[in-house]
Amino acid sequence: MVNVDAAALAERKGPVGSTGQVDAVTARVIRSAMETICFEMAVYVSRTAISPILNQSNERNATILDSNGRLAALSVGIPQLMLQSTLPVRFALDFFGRDRFHEGDVFLGNDPYHGAGHLPDYNVYAPCFADGRLVCFASIQCHHADTGGSVPGGYNVTVDEVWGEGTRWPAVKVVDRGEERDDVLYALQANNRVSAFEGDIRAQIGAAQLGVRRLGEVLERYGASTFDAAVQWNIDHAARRFAEEVRSWPDGLYESDVYVDHDPRGNPDIHIHLAVRVDGDHLHLDFSGSDSRPELQAWSTFGNTRGYAIAALAALMDSTIPKNEGFFDSVSLHVPAGCVLNPSPGKAVSAGTHHPGIEVGEAIALALSQVRPERCAPQVYKTGIPTTIVGEHPRSGARFIDNSAEVYAGWCSAVKGTDGWGAFNAAFGNLWKATAEINESIFPHRQWSRDYRTDSGGPGRWRGGLGSHYVKEVLVPAKVYTYVVGMKYPMPGIAGGCPGEPNKLTLRAGSPEEVVVKDTADWVPVEAGDRIVYEYGGGGGWGSPLERDPDAVLDDVLDEYVSVEGALRDYGVVLTGSLEDLTLEVDLAGTELERARRRASGDGAAPGTMAVPGSGWSEPPSPEAGLLGGA
Repeated sequence: MVNVDAAALAERKGPVGSTGQVDAVTARVIRSAMETICFEMAVYVSRTAISPILNQSNERNATILDSNGRLAALSVGIPQLMLQSTLPVRFALDFFGRDRFHEGDVFLGNDPYHGAGHLPDYNVYAPCFADGRLVCFASIQCHHADTGGSVPGGYNVTVDEVWGEGTRWPAVKVVDRGEERDDVLYALQANNRVSAFEGDIRAQIGAAQLGVRRLGEVLERYGASTFDAAVQWNIDHAARRFAEEVRSWPDGLYESDVYVDHDPRGNPDIHIHLAVRVDGDHLHLDFSGSDSRPELQAWSTFGNTRGYAIAALAALMDSTIPKNEGFFDSVSLHVPAGCVLNPSPGKAVSAGTHHPGIEVGEAIALALSQVRPERCAPQVYKTGIPTTIVGEHPRSGARFIDNSAEVYAGWCSAVKGTDGWGAFNAAFGNLWKATAEINESIFPHRQWSRDYRTDSGGPGRWRGGLGSHYVKEVLVPAKVYTYVVGMKYPMPGIAGGCPGEPNKLTLRAGSPEEVVVKDTADWVPVEAGDRIVYEYGGGGGWGSPLERDPDAVLDDVLDEYVSVEGALRDYGVVLTGSLEDLTLEVDLAGTELERARRRASGDGAAPGTMAVPGSGWSEPPSPEAGLLGGA
């Protein structure tokens, strides 16, 4: 039995190889080459994997690590996945020892308690050698459709222990000096319900091997010592740029409190507390005071928490700073053992990569909005877990597992100068939503609506992105398993902005047996013809709604993003004319009077919102306030 301290794994300093000299231009060229290799590895998976979650939704990304397991480069991808890639490799280095890594080897791991986030996320990595020594690793991370365990889909959010969630693989060699280990690959497939799993793993293996070949070309051109020096130069460069940014912030202690509605068992108000101390060019994050109730069923592993923290900080910084180990080296992170962000070994964690994991980024955004409000937006997703639909496919007779990965669109918060954008959210990075047509050809369902929800974006000087209204009809008898949050605590506003509309999920909608999910839907049966209605919430606004350009509000009304009633209620904008006749105009004098009246009365926010003490949130308006959009 190997005891692993994830926090200790995070402490890893410079490379073991000899580091030569490198100039800034060469260092940047090598970094660009590594980033291109990462992108090529990720695209390789999308083009060769079998499951829709990988070949359509692109829930994959790649990284390159140095010989000590430090992050050297990454591709555009899902932030917390990429930023978890280092700890599983460091565990393997400690567990196997360097002498057991050879040219042609490929390894994998998915164990949350050996550096990963949760069991569906597999990290496949391969060592790269030059000059007779280990120089770096090519690593590719993917989310898979199943993990084994007692329920399909990889999300057993009501089980007590991690062993009930699926099979744990801390560090396994799947290719030994160029030869596939058939025994290991067979064991992997035997512990997974999805027949495509082996093909998806092979896609990852191929991507890691491609990364090694491409890195070999870079090493052949520049040499191992120059490569090592370039990695170190870029890490030092990122750390220096990070310190310069932090030095420009006012010293002080900045705190926030955020909450998850409930865990999958209904335990309410999962609390995350954060204290950020800015001290010169040093940044300290302390999550002491976060929830540690033993009965909770919401746990984010240390690796997951660490990844979300760095992702949120990176969003606050100049985007030209390279994302590498320099970020990790620049932050002092304290996450008390036993709290929901660093659970005791054995706790179930499948839901934790979502909640309370994403609340880590939210807490950072809210705390540092006191320092850099112009850069803060809690770009997270208040959904719970994917709505897993399981049944028998009428064509093949085989079990299908539909993770509903095509339906997310919401929670996109505004930032200073920009309204919440489109139908994607930044926490998902490059995650694409599969088209209705493709998924309808794979799974037995029909999609009848994919529309924005009027008035769902949080009011602000810059409006939060709209949530979405989706309707899916199942065509065969099936069962639904899901976990919904963001109903009590929706996406918050920043700098005086208001929260977005909350979530709502209805199963068997419109039937006498209609079910509105309160917290968890534990394998609710649905029949052919039943409909599932997803009402995804909107993003938070930025700045006071009374400062929004009245013409921008009019444009929103014409686009049906905001209702005529919402223009007055939420923004104090008086409109004349008719929407139906497209004769609407802004009554500038009436708007100025209305806004002056509200400012004089201290009512600078949308009517009906009420602050929740100490939470950093606003209580969402009730449905009676008219903030429910239609199909």
